[in-house]
Amino acid sequence: MEVPRHIGIIMDGNRRWAKEHKLKTVWQGHDAGAKKVEKVATWCRELGVKELTLYAFAIKNFGRSEEEVTQLFRIFRNECQRLLTKDKIDYKIRFIGRLYLLPADIQQSMQDVIKKTENNLSYTVNFAVAYGGRAEIVDAARKLVASALEGKISDPKEINETLFAQQLYLKNDVDLVIRLGNEKRLSEFLSWQAADAEFYDMKKLWPDIEKDDLETAIKAYTERDRRLGK
Repeated sequence: MEVPRHIGIIMDGNRRWAKEHKLKTVWQGHDAGAKKVEKVATWCRELGVKELTLYAFAIKNFGRSEEEVTQLFRIFRNECQRLLTKDKIDYKIRFIGRLYLLPADIQQSMQDVIKKTENNLSYTVNFAVAYGGRAEIVDAARKLVASALEGKISDPKEINETLFAQQLYLKNDVDLVIRLGNEKRLSEFLSWQAADAEFYDMKKLWPDIEKDDLETAIKAYTERDRRLGK
């Protein structure tokens, strides 16, 4: 069975999960979802995946209530500190997005986590935070314009897909995108990298995901005829 090398997951459904369980606040659903992250990362690795990208916080999520955004930032702080105090992390962790939009202390903690895990090369987990696919493409275009102004690019014909992709937050294409919560939208997740990806929508809400759900998604991926235009 040819397991997808790189899986992207849209972790949808925390708020609906909280409501279904009659919890007092929607961020209790976010707390439950946060507890699933490391389990899913471990399961993907056990299933042979080499890279995992999780959609943790979209740029558009800044438009949620101030209280909910504050609670999400609390979770980011707690999870970063947990990782920093953990004795051993045997995989690389990266954060991608417009991280400068986050509070300074969270930015620093994320950089510390990146530094702590940078030499772990066998498996990578990326967290898309303050992320939007269009924003990523715009930022890549800005880098190319800056390079042209600096004289590093003299002819527009030098710009091709390979050069453009090198400017992105995330260089590797994704093979399979899984969305939880019975939704069928990409929501600007890896807009460039998922151009040829297979899409799998899962009815379960993110806090309810289990290893056998991932196995089912991967099996569905392997059964598809990926002609990629050929």
